[in-house]
Amino acid sequence: MIKPDGVQRGLIAEIISRFEKKGFYLRGMKMMDVEQSLAERHYAEHVGKPFFPALVEYICSGPVVAMVWEGPNVVASGRKMIGATKPHESAPGTIRGDYALIMGRNLIHGSDGVDSAKREIALWFPEGLSQWQSCQNPWIYE
Repeated sequence: MIKPDGVQRGLIAEIISRFEKKGFYLRGMKMMDVEQSLAERHYAEHVGKPFFPALVEYICSGPVVAMVWEGPNVVASGRKMIGATKPHESAPGTIRGDYALIMGRNLIHGSDGVDSAKREIALWFPEGLSQWQSCQNPWIYE
């Protein structure tokens, strides 16, 4: 998900381009305003932590671009492409390493594991995902 700061800074195309250039397939995407109840369910593991209210308020502060990407090891590879949660710990060449300055405005959310991804996809895309295959598939995958 591209967070409100990424949307406001005009980084949507740059972020999508990085995932496409890697060879991942975009299976779902929508720009949306996030309702508080969805934000609270998305960040449920942080309920009770001091930063939870501000986190929910922030993700609801402007539009986000929710996306689902598919490909071999997409969760692990995606996390490496995104970079560390704290931008100052993110390597140059990662999305956060190249564009983010502080943790509270770190541009993008990526699922931390396959189980989390399944849960988040069900939350953000209850209508389901697009099923298609690029004609480039044999040139990208063995």
